[in-house]
Amino acid sequence: MCDIQIQIIDREGITHQIEAPTDMNLNLMEVVRMYELAEEGTIGICGGMAMCASCQCYVLNDVALPDRNDDEEAMLSEAKFVQSNSRLGCQILITESLHGLQVQLAPAE
Repeated sequence: MCDIQIQIIDREGITHQIEAPTDMNLNLMEVVRMYELAEEGTIGICGGMAMCASCQCYVLNDVALPDRNDDEEAMLSEAKFVQSNSRLGCQILITESLHGLQVQLAPAE
């Protein structure tokens, strides 16, 4: 088992240094839910299907992420609070290459 370090700034502006397992096939949205870093019912509303943008986050550092897929691009084109560094947490699989990732959760509304 290999855990990586990720920094997540929640919607209240509080910074959390967390460890995320790379051997459980989790995505970033699931890690945020696991650590209860967003109010229940405000993140991952669609269950991680890239259909609601409730898990939108801003990538704050230069960590190699996979390119956005068509579903993620389509959802972000309709979402609120989108910035150039916006990603959907449900589309970011936790892998060893994400060690040191820094993200901030986008506003819920």
